[in-house]
Amino acid sequence: MKLALLQLASPPEEPVRARIDRVGERLRKLRGAELIVLPELWAPGYFAFDSYAGLAEPADGALSAFGAEMARELGAHLHLGSVLERDEHGRLYNTALLFGPDGTRLHSYRKTHVFGYQSREAQLLTPGDAVSVTETGFARIAATTCYDLRFPALWERLTELGAELVVVPAAWPAARLEHWRLFTAARAVEGQFLVLACNAAGTQQGGVRLAGHSRIVGPDGTLLAEAGAEESELHAEFEPSAIAGYRKEFPVLADRRPIAAD
Repeated sequence: MKLALLQLASPPEEPVRARIDRVGERLRKLRGAELIVLPELWAPGYFAFDSYAGLAEPADGALSAFGAEMARELGAHLHLGSVLERDEHGRLYNTALLFGPDGTRLHSYRKTHVFGYQSREAQLLTPGDAVSVTETGFARIAATTCYDLRFPALWERLTELGAELVVVPAAWPAARLEHWRLFTAARAVEGQFLVLACNAAGTQQGGVRLAGHSRIVGPDGTLLAEAGAEESELHAEFEPSAIAGYRKEFPVLADRRPIAAD
């Protein structure tokens, strides 16, 4: 299976509409990939906190329509990264979206662990409260978003739900690059997942430098591909059936035991 991660920059001086058009052109150059992944909040830029309220849309808004249209045009599964969702009560969420090759929305996930350290995300957005897994025909897919990497209990729940492939859109700062590498590898090994972690690149509002270094990590911890620090494309090929094969060969998930409190 051909995988592609589109590691994007969201420079503050670039209008959002121009960025969406530019990303559409970049996506068209990935024709032939079967699963494409974008970063967290790439359209507004994660650190554009003052713009969150004005740019938030319903889950089926214009940016979602763009994702559906691109998935249909490319005949690929497209994980749009995450978008600013406004629900019917006016609450804002950081919501990850997956579309199938026919443009159908297959999966959505509202980020559970909104970030508060040197960030206004926790002030502006409502945390999600559930994870789920969807069957695609080639693997059981789930998503977590950026800061969620630091919370293994959430990933343990994905194991319980039968996830095989986990997509991680992110806007992870360069200051903590080694944590990014550590957690993407650890979560893949712990759950024997194929992890597709697509990070943002470049400098965003407030002069925050993003780490880039998007990664594809196999269920045995093998690093299949890693990008550099700048905006780029990352490609790899992987046979999804190898996930079940590795789990059977090294049955650590089957060996888990419940832990009782004293």
